[in-house]
Amino acid sequence: MTATGTFGLSTEARNLQWLLGNLVEEVPGVRSVAVVSSDGLLLLSSDPAQNTAPADPARRDGPRGSSADLATIVSGIGSLTIGAAGLMDGGKVKQTMVAMDEGSVFVMSISDGSLLGVHAAPDCDMSIVAYHMALFVGRAGHVLTPEVRSELRKSMESAR
Repeated sequence: MTATGTFGLSTEARNLQWLLGNLVEEVPGVRSVAVVSSDGLLLLSSDPAQNTAPADPARRDGPRGSSADLATIVSGIGSLTIGAAGLMDGGKVKQTMVAMDEGSVFVMSISDGSLLGVHAAPDCDMSIVAYHMALFVGRAGHVLTPEVRSELRKSMESAR
């Protein structure tokens, strides 16, 4: 977990960190996860060990090994799909998936306007990833209040 630990955090913030950690640990193929606020700021992230420093620089298992990079990607994809949905009168965007040769990126809306983003291996079971993301969103949506978002944002800033 890329946060300052649990000392001084509310029960809600610690629970969200725990849920995020479980998403990474329990879902095969998940490389990294980020929760991004509606204004594009990183609230929660997880950096599995394989994303920190790849042994082979030509082979990267995550977006440059940085949770900030994943947050930027998630925020950009979220903005792009919201704009596209507006142009197409498509309503609210629920989820987006980008499949690439070497992995996939999933973005799912959280009820408060935040986004959950997952970077996964190319051989992941997309339906399992999406199912576990939906579970996270369902559990996190009502907990991610303005106070908890502020607390998580401060926690991420102090971890830098």
